[in-house]
Amino acid sequence: MIDAVVFDLDGVLIASEEVWDSVRETYVRECGGRYDEEIQRAMMGMSSHEWSRYLHETAGIADDPESINAEVVRRMLAAYRDHLPLVDGAADAVRRLAARYPLAVASSSNRPLIDTVLDVAGLTECFQATVSSEEVARGKPAPDVYVEAARRIGVAPERCAAVEDSHSGILSAKAAAMWVVAVPNPSYPPGADALAQADAVVRSLAELTPELIASGSA
Repeated sequence: MIDAVVFDLDGVLIASEEVWDSVRETYVRECGGRYDEEIQRAMMGMSSHEWSRYLHETAGIADDPESINAEVVRRMLAAYRDHLPLVDGAADAVRRLAARYPLAVASSSNRPLIDTVLDVAGLTECFQATVSSEEVARGKPAPDVYVEAARRIGVAPERCAAVEDSHSGILSAKAAAMWVVAVPNPSYPPGADALAQADAVVRSLAELTPELIASGSA
């Protein structure tokens, strides 16, 4: 029985991976560090504590991780306030499901970014809880952020559906024992092994309906 829905944020509700990539690449290159496909891929799903340390230790940024994190978040907030890249149909999908299910967010984004995105999109009131992976011990693909989201809305993880787009996100939600709907990210598609673990795969958020979520209870 599915009693709640937990959304990822980046790549599901906002087309932000390109923004993250651009902001971090610009910052790293300004600091004289290394930024390539290996660096970019490795950071997908990492919590802020993890990717800021990774940039310091692996990409060669001299600044300490806390300073790296703060500067990247500052630039991300500026980018979102200039233009919020909502995915087509995101607001409608959230409101559709909120009319029937309690909703939460389980995101790798920093807390200020989650709050800003939902506020600018006018979706804050649709969610009973939001969790950043910086608030748990481990980022995706570990299950921590999804387990915590379920705890905050008072629903067992196995009675939650998760909506994910990425490789590490799908693995994270499955590790939390959730019923997973994959909306594959066209720019950074999940690997076939992760996608095979999804319980349902949709082409767009237009297909994300209460009826689809209810099918997870069958």
